[in-house]
Amino acid sequence: MDTLPVIAAFDGSDDSVRALDWALDAARVRATTLRVVHVRQYAAWAPAGITVPPPPVGEDDPALAEARAHVAGRPAPPAVEYLAGDGAPSAVLCELSAEAQLLVLGSRGRGGFASLLLGSNGLSAARDAECPVVVVPRPGRELTDVPAADPGPRVVVGLNIDSPDDAALGFAFAEAAARDARLEVVAAYPWPLQLWAGASGELLSTMIDQDAVEHEARVLADGFLAPHRGRHPGVRAEAYVTPGDAAGRLVAAAQGAELTVVGRHRRRLLAPARMLGSVTQAVLLHAPSPIAVIPPAPPDE
Repeated sequence: MDTLPVIAAFDGSDDSVRALDWALDAARVRATTLRVVHVRQYAAWAPAGITVPPPPVGEDDPALAEARAHVAGRPAPPAVEYLAGDGAPSAVLCELSAEAQLLVLGSRGRGGFASLLLGSNGLSAARDAECPVVVVPRPGRELTDVPAADPGPRVVVGLNIDSPDDAALGFAFAEAAARDARLEVVAAYPWPLQLWAGASGELLSTMIDQDAVEHEARVLADGFLAPHRGRHPGVRAEAYVTPGDAAGRLVAAAQGAELTVVGRHRRRLLAPARMLGSVTQAVLLHAPSPIAVIPPAPPDE
């Protein structure tokens, strides 16, 4: 079992309280330490530099005192540590993520603009953290026009047939196993298929049969899922192969789910910087369930 801690970013905001509750459950399920971190952001004009004191500290930090009071009396993981640091929150959290198995944040903290769907720290952490990042959204994202899912705990994961993310699938299977939940694998394929006409520059519809495309996508999805099903035989994993927009399908599937899992873009030769794909960004901004963003496995794995 992974002994690295679960980190909860906390600043006293309602969003961070929701993230702390989620992190408490995650650390308890993993039987590992919960590390509550408050990063005191320096002013924009202050000299650059990050100071992170070693844990455990923070007895005099008001935000951490609030976190201690919130944790008291709740079912706790094996150990809870409190860590205060000074610097840019996104930079400090990403630095700490190198020695964590999970980083949990709320949608927004005390700073920033109230109109933002997701704060800059959440976006930066999802893009740059070394470990998986869970963003816990605030209430109000619930969808009204989505059919009710089957009862029972459920984890959702997105599967890109053209570029499957094995790290995201592995994380989703492990979460479903730990939660005794079924796993809903959403594999959306574009339809109708269209091609650019070289001479006119117009989009032309293809003559490819949709049933054939869907059958091929289902065969590929089952192939990608097979090794994970073998490692987690107790997980009931169902592949939902469907035409349409992948982001929209995932956001709809997230309604009522315990967790929605998406992958982060791999670095490419011509795009070496870390980045979030458009589907991952859309899910982060609109999914009504907590969202886990999984970094790709190192090349040697």
